[in-house]
Amino acid sequence: MLEDQQIPALSPSRSGQEFPADLMFVVIWLTASIGAIYLPLPDTTFLRVILTLPLVLFIPGYCLIAALFPKKDDIDLIERIVLSIGLSLVIVPLIGLGLNFTSWGIRLDPIVISVVLFTLVMILISFYRRSLFPLEERFSFPFSEIRGTIRKEIFPDGGSRVEKLLSSVLILAILIAILVTIYVIAVPKDGERFTEFFILGENRTAADYPDTINVGQNYPMYVSVVNHEYRNITYTIETWVIRTEIDNVTNISTITEMDPNDRLLFTLSHNESALIPYNLSVKKTGYNRLEFLLFDEIVPGFNTTGSDRINASYRDLHLWVAVQ
Repeated sequence: MLEDQQIPALSPSRSGQEFPADLMFVVIWLTASIGAIYLPLPDTTFLRVILTLPLVLFIPGYCLIAALFPKKDDIDLIERIVLSIGLSLVIVPLIGLGLNFTSWGIRLDPIVISVVLFTLVMILISFYRRSLFPLEERFSFPFSEIRGTIRKEIFPDGGSRVEKLLSSVLILAILIAILVTIYVIAVPKDGERFTEFFILGENRTAADYPDTINVGQNYPMYVSVVNHEYRNITYTIETWVIRTEIDNVTNISTITEMDPNDRLLFTLSHNESALIPYNLSVKKTGYNRLEFLLFDEIVPGFNTTGSDRINASYRDLHLWVAVQ
């Protein structure tokens, strides 16, 4: 008889072990978000923004709240939603801050893996904690009656006009914040437009540049260009060997001879880079400077030489050398 009385008391907390619908929905959304991040979709596609934005602004906080408050009477639905947004804006930056002090750094793959792992851990904790309570006490997201539930939470029956006005202002502020966030992410403002241009030594480092050159001998180097111009650009790189004389009184250098050495044309899209092997070789002595000139779409004719050509370039680099 005692056993018959214990079965009803124990069965509610052990029954209904099916996976909660809201947590299953989060898992499905996580999967879709990962696909949107790594599938070859255009960066500006609206689908990618829609799928990945909740991964940053809502899902981590929602899963944490679900783990902290597994019962439906702990907090109401509106508090869950607001706290989910607020905590997500704290959790994701903290994950990025932690990654900054690791060898992985703040890069796409570590951030995605960390946020997804955090979310999955919170989902498992939420599922376990909900299973400790009777089925009727567990929180379950009211998908079928979401509109009425939210309306009842925001505009409760019997509420004063001031409360309804404040609730309306709160809803409007949240909607504006969400729309502005979506717009900023979907239509990012162009940053500073510039092109990186640098030369590297034989070991692909900013060192080991040749300073003494024998005529006819090859000296391997690398020239690198990175496009941050927000458009496709056809670049031209020219190398010139120059003889300069320096006035020791005025400390002014004068170009006395300037001869072309090499020329290369190539096109880069925005954020694309090129690391170009370059074999330095000089055919005669008398030069003391190697000049690298980078042009974008505008390349002057060869009648423009000397300092005028260097000044007409988009970027310029040089090495002081002794040719023997």
